[in-house]
Amino acid sequence: MQRIKELPKRIGEEVVLRGWLMNARSSGKIAFLQVRDGSGVVQAVASRAELSERAWEDVQKITQESALRLTGTVSEDPRSPSGVEIHLLDLAVEHLSEEFPITKKEHGTGFLMDHRHLWLRSSRQRAALKVRSEVSQAIRDFHYERDFVLIDSPILTPAACEGTSTLFETDYFGDQAYLSQSGQLYLEPAAAVFGKVYCFGPTFRAEKSKTRRHLMEFWMVEPEVAFLEFAGLCDLAEEFISYLVARVLDRCAEELKVLERETSKLEAATSPFPRITYTEAIETLQKSAVSIEWGEDFGGDDETILAEQFDRPVLVTHYPTALKAFYMEPDPDNPELALALDVLAPEGYGEIIGGSQRIHDHDLLKRRLEEHELPLEAFQWYLDVRRYGTFPHSGFGMGIERFVAWVCGLKHLRETIPYPRMLNKIYP
Repeated sequence: MQRIKELPKRIGEEVVLRGWLMNARSSGKIAFLQVRDGSGVVQAVASRAELSERAWEDVQKITQESALRLTGTVSEDPRSPSGVEIHLLDLAVEHLSEEFPITKKEHGTGFLMDHRHLWLRSSRQRAALKVRSEVSQAIRDFHYERDFVLIDSPILTPAACEGTSTLFETDYFGDQAYLSQSGQLYLEPAAAVFGKVYCFGPTFRAEKSKTRRHLMEFWMVEPEVAFLEFAGLCDLAEEFISYLVARVLDRCAEELKVLERETSKLEAATSPFPRITYTEAIETLQKSAVSIEWGEDFGGDDETILAEQFDRPVLVTHYPTALKAFYMEPDPDNPELALALDVLAPEGYGEIIGGSQRIHDHDLLKRRLEEHELPLEAFQWYLDVRRYGTFPHSGFGMGIERFVAWVCGLKHLRETIPYPRMLNKIYP
């Protein structure tokens, strides 16, 4: 049994493969079948003169998405995306599909989302998910090559990183528990064990948002590094983004072509990235006639205006402490500012990375917990890290759906994950 991606190595040979019919056209004596098997797509040429009567009858009756077993000879075809085609010697229908609900005609988004389990089979959705798979592997490779240790942070947690207003609450044998919004707090103790750690898994935000930039469930990668201070964190974020973009350009050229992605805009995403402070960003927005004052947070439109000033991702640093989470280290030169960074993607995709240096002083962290009205008893274990050999450390988080949306040029996050969870949408 051969896979389609292996066929260029089998020119002139007889092969057997199994897959699904994407499309078919026939002139009466010859038929052209577009078949996929998960590894690629190939055209199979069926001639009435060369097939048995039974096989030719099957060619005439097969429907879109029927499961097939093909036997044929591989021949070179420079016009084909795979570089080959198959001249059929035999065809067997393993399952004759019912009428497939998704056709070439235009379908509304609601219809496609209700049939997400079938929409996945379309060429653009396959391409986007293949890019996502490559990004996920590149994330693991990046950290493995740099001696990070993978730490699996829990999904059920008794407390939150940044308050509980946007968390999904659940009962834990009579106690309150929450679906995790971040693995960061659990990574910090592990950084004292291994020095460089990361987690990579699903996270949850109960934000009642219908924007194209938000999902209720998404996957986030979070590195945390002992003795890494803010300047080094900015360098790490820049290196990480550059690595992932280069990997996609190198290994997903065909998928980007299917998605009609203009790759020149990705090729610009190389070091060094521009870096501006929050204060400089506010000044830029005000010059662009945006009604915003120092101390206010950026909205999606604000991020787009800032990113439009550059041809590659931009780092925005030194946010007001009041805007950021309780655990972020204040700037020693100006405690009203946090040693925090966001990485904004070009082309209106917004924040793809958020991170900071963490507070490592026990008393300051305790004070911040009290100021944010968070229960000290729930964070005693987190304070313990500052009691026993405390150390400066930094980290960031990146939701891969936003990154995949940017590199694929997709307008909505719903196409970057197999089964998106959105406000009022949990089916299928």
